[in-house]
Amino acid sequence: MRRFDLVLPNTLEDCLKILAERGAQAKLVAGGTDLLPQMKNGVLRPAVVVDLSGIARVRQVGNGNGLRIGAAATARELELSPALRGAYLAIAESAAMVGSLQIRNLATVGGNLCNAAPSADMAPPLVALEAQAVIAGPKGERRVPMVDFFTGVRQTVLAPNEMLIELVVPPPGAHSGGQYLRHTPRRELDIAVVGVASQLTIADGRCTKARIALASVAPTPVRATAAERSLEGQAVTPEAIERAAGLAIEAAKPIDDQRGSIEFRKHLVRVLTRRTLTTALARANA
Repeated sequence: MRRFDLVLPNTLEDCLKILAERGAQAKLVAGGTDLLPQMKNGVLRPAVVVDLSGIARVRQVGNGNGLRIGAAATARELELSPALRGAYLAIAESAAMVGSLQIRNLATVGGNLCNAAPSADMAPPLVALEAQAVIAGPKGERRVPMVDFFTGVRQTVLAPNEMLIELVVPPPGAHSGGQYLRHTPRRELDIAVVGVASQLTIADGRCTKARIALASVAPTPVRATAAERSLEGQAVTPEAIERAAGLAIEAAKPIDDQRGSIEFRKHLVRVLTRRTLTTALARANA
C-alpha cells in the first residue's frame, strides 16, 4: 500500500470541495471494509482518502414520511434499527447477511452499493422498494432511482466529484411486505450465488404492485419485470407465484464460474423468487 493523505472534513460542503479539487485521486471511506483491502492489494491507489465519520447527515436513519438511510449507516445499524421493520424488513434482512458481525459493525450501505459488485446484498431490496439514491456534487443534489444507479460491474453513475449521501425509500403503502433471500456455498462469510428481493402490495385480495429484483445474475441488479406484470391485478395464488418464478428467469443473464453454472443460477432464481414471493404475501397480509 503506497502512502496517501487522510482528510477528515466536518461538513458535506468541505467533502465536496476536496472531491472537486482532487477528483479521481480521492476515495471516500466510512467503514473501509471494501476500500482498505483493495488498497492493500494494489487494486486502488488513491492519493487522498476522505473520512466521512465527521459528517452527521450521512449517518442518519429515520422513518417518517418514508425511510431515509444515510450512506454511512452501518449494516449492523440497519440490521437492528426499529425503523426497518414492517414493509422495510427486507432491507434489514439484507444488511444482516453482510459478512460477519465484526464486518457489519463497520461496513456501510453506501460502501456496499458504491462498490457495485453484482452480488451486493443490500441492492436488491432497495431496488424492489423503488429507493432513490441522493447524490451530491458541485451542481447541488440529484436523485437517481436505485435500479439506474449501477452501470456495470463495479461501476455506478457517480462522477469523480460526486458522492452518495443517502437513500430515500418511499412509503410502500398499507398491506405491503417483502423479503430478501440469497444462496451461498457456505452459510456465512460468502457472497451470493443468486440473491432475490420481492415486494408485494395487496388490496382487496389482489396484487396492486409487485417488484422483484435479482442479484448475481447480471453485471448489475435487475428487475424481473415480466414476473412483476404477471402478478399485478391478480390474486396471488400458489399457481400465480409459480408462474412468476418461472418468468423471473427471463431477466437473468448469469455466467458460469466456480461458484455456480448458468443452469444452477437459473434454478436458484426460480426457487428464491418462489420463496420470497410467498413470504412477501404472508407479510403483506399480516
